[in-house]
Amino acid sequence: MAMKLLILDRDGVVNYDSDAYIKSLDEWIPIPGSVEAIARLSKAGWTVAVATNQSGLARGYYDLPTLEAMHAKLRELVAEQGGEVGLIVHCPHGPDDGCACRKPKPGMLQQIAAHYGVPLHGVWFVGDSSGDLTAACAVDCQPVLVKTGKGERTLAKALPAGTLVFDDLAAVAAQLLH
Repeated sequence: MAMKLLILDRDGVVNYDSDAYIKSLDEWIPIPGSVEAIARLSKAGWTVAVATNQSGLARGYYDLPTLEAMHAKLRELVAEQGGEVGLIVHCPHGPDDGCACRKPKPGMLQQIAAHYGVPLHGVWFVGDSSGDLTAACAVDCQPVLVKTGKGERTLAKALPAGTLVFDDLAAVAAQLLH
């Protein structure tokens, strides 16, 4: 049986986003229902991975131990609900660094696929920005937009053909688990 893989963007999908960046553990606040959604999916046999642009590292707004503390917190909260979070990959670069990992480039999605040894065709990548959807399309993932975070703003623009739209991560989980 094929592995059931779901890939999530972080800020604006799992936790509240801020145009001023999420710079500290105190600022990392889960969107209601998101932790439970990840745990439910995990318990149902899904591997839930995360691909997140973190240019705040390059900009000097926070350091790697702070980012790792946020991800440890996410893992802890999901574990409390009986689930687990899969691989979390982040891009530490700024927009002008010319890296291959910063979304809309698909490098992080390819990294996750390589880690698990699975093809990305049809894998759902859930994000709240145009960059997320573009990255998904570049590697034949199924683009999924949530209305949380920058989602409403993104919805006002043209979306890639076939993009699925949900209110939030809890609604995505409900669809996958129906």
